[in-house]
Amino acid sequence: MIQVRAFCAAVISLFAFLMFAPAAQADFASSLARFAQDEFSETALAIDEIAASGGSRAQQVLEALGSARLFVDPASKKVYWRAATSDRTIHDAANGEPVADPPAGLQVVRINNRLRGATLNAIGALTLMAPDPARRRAAAESIFKSRDASALAPLEAAIKNEKDPAIAALFAQARAVLMLAEPQTTKDQQLEAISILRMRADIGAIAALRSISATADADVKALAADAVTAIEARLKLMSHVQNVWYGLSLGSVLLLAAIGLAITFGVMGVINMAHGEMVMLGAYTTFVVQEVFRAYAPAWFDWSLAVALPLAFLFTGLVGVAIERGVIRFLYGRPLETLLATWGVSLILQQAVRTIFGPSNREVGAPSYMSGAFDLLGLSVTWGRMWIIVFTLFVFVSLLLALKHTSLGLHMRAVTQNRRMASAMGIRTPWVDAMTFGLGSGLAGIAGVALSQIDNVSPNLGQSYIIDSFMVVVFGGVGNLWGTLVSAFALGVANKFLEPVAGAVLAKIFILVLLILFIQKRPRGLFALKGRAVEA
Repeated sequence: MIQVRAFCAAVISLFAFLMFAPAAQADFASSLARFAQDEFSETALAIDEIAASGGSRAQQVLEALGSARLFVDPASKKVYWRAATSDRTIHDAANGEPVADPPAGLQVVRINNRLRGATLNAIGALTLMAPDPARRRAAAESIFKSRDASALAPLEAAIKNEKDPAIAALFAQARAVLMLAEPQTTKDQQLEAISILRMRADIGAIAALRSISATADADVKALAADAVTAIEARLKLMSHVQNVWYGLSLGSVLLLAAIGLAITFGVMGVINMAHGEMVMLGAYTTFVVQEVFRAYAPAWFDWSLAVALPLAFLFTGLVGVAIERGVIRFLYGRPLETLLATWGVSLILQQAVRTIFGPSNREVGAPSYMSGAFDLLGLSVTWGRMWIIVFTLFVFVSLLLALKHTSLGLHMRAVTQNRRMASAMGIRTPWVDAMTFGLGSGLAGIAGVALSQIDNVSPNLGQSYIIDSFMVVVFGGVGNLWGTLVSAFALGVANKFLEPVAGAVLAKIFILVLLILFIQKRPRGLFALKGRAVEA
């Protein structure tokens, strides 16, 4: 019985196709023929009829018309359109098939500004029913911005058929804008539209609410004014929240760049001016790893950062140990000579990188999971920045655990608090110094991996962060990781709140002045280390 019903349904469908498909094709062909008459009135009718027919061919023809890619053959009166791709293939508008040998002398179908607007609206109406959710979302936003009343009817139909709640909400917002602009709209419809736009709460909603006619009902104008006030207050609050987010993002970058310096400066008392170059070497390690993935395993490119992280840590850590054993160990207790020596090392490393990779910026790609952004309660959050914050906190917690639960961490804390007593207790302080410098340099290397996702990879990358890193370490308290965490985020948030007021350069100068005044009152920073040797 079921098979008989299925057979009958198939026969009926075939019969309907044979009966109505030729008629639909004839209607589409007659609509195309209007373009050949080269009259604006006929072109307007053709736009309406083709838009009403729907389908992919209708959208192809309308998009070609709007971008001057629709042509008519004066001899045969046939209509063609040219692809927007680089091959510029000519297609038969009647069936969409490419034409191998297009006729000579094709003429562009002329349109004016009114027809161009009608074409855009027709394309928007077609995309309201598109299978792709992104295209439907874009169509809703287009109607919201254009406020074209002719899109109201197709928008009503799209709202009834839409299954996605998020896209349905966008359709409702576009409809609300059109209802406010429609003179025949009732008071209840206007009040409903105002409530919908109040929920949208953006600049576009404010513009729509302020465009309400001066002759509108008093209740409608009062509710619109109240909605504008509420939206402006929310936008102001969200701008502060956005600044906090940007500040936390900047703070995570500063923390990554400074956390290694906090260790070497705190344990060894060395002013390492080559710390920024360790960051730069980590970024170039990422570039080399990605080049290998692009050449030999492009399908596994998303794993490039996971491979680059340990390699950058090991490579920069070994470079740090080599610098400590080869230069710094001869200069302990001579801070000025150490500063000059490490500055010279930084110049050598920069020139070495320029010689190997060249002076220009190098491209470092972002894996798919770090690309794009998402909306969180009206806050635009980029995946790259979010993962950097998460990674920074992971590194910070891992470092704390390593310092508290490993023998190297115990020896480092002992040397930090009282180097001479630690040496008297049998701790090999030269070995601790080398490992500490290697650990700090390795942390700078993985900071370079993260920074390669948000900054230009060039030989001067480290110079952009060395001064800020010292500011973070001094402000938080030399050798105190918790102080480094607090100061990094505090300086990041303060910088982002000052930038809109004073500009980027003046904001940094103002923060530097405040930091100098703070150090005058608390020379050891926010969280000073405890210990008799430290306090002596």
